[in-house]
Amino acid sequence: MVNLPDPGRRVVVRYILPTGQATDALGELLSADAESVVVHGKRGVERIPRGAIIAAKEVPPPPATRGPRRRVPPTE
Repeated sequence: MVNLPDPGRRVVVRYILPTGQATDALGELLSADAESVVVHGKRGVERIPRGAIIAAKEVPPPPATRGPRRRVPPTE
């Protein structure tokens, strides 16, 4: 069984899809119980069966968004 942080933390959860491929869910951990883990990320809310999880860990917050880039005029 994989140890998870408390709900409200940002996590990445690697799990196996029914096709046999591995994929990741990255986002806020909403809940975790004996049957499933729920992560809210860019793809929306994902409910992952505990038996499909192969790894999970807490990750740092996403980097701050950058402002618009300034255009520098060409020099002669």
